[in-house]
Amino acid sequence: VPLPASITVDHGTEFTSKSLDFWAWENKVLLDFTRPGKPTDNGLCESFNGRLRDECLNAHEFLSLEHAKTIIEAWRVDYNDHRPHGSLGMLTPSEYARPQQVSLPERAKF
Repeated sequence: VPLPASITVDHGTEFTSKSLDFWAWENKVLLDFTRPGKPTDNGLCESFNGRLRDECLNAHEFLSLEHAKTIIEAWRVDYNDHRPHGSLGMLTPSEYARPQQVSLPERAKF
């Protein structure tokens, strides 16, 4: 999977680490920081983060790291594969990301 040219992030500690900075530099990915106190600079990400927090992270008590991974993965699959999104023309993200299938005539049989 190709890496993006840039990633827009806020100033949270998870995005200001030396590890992320090194990874981005090593992979030639620009870290584009939002202006402090301006979550609207990255509204789509903030919307997703709010959904993840409200629908998954705040709705479960995780008993272990493995339990958390299982619950979060189930939420991710539902979010990407089963839930239509209005911003994507009522397609799921997986459907939207799929290349358009062009129906080609069947090959002639020799």
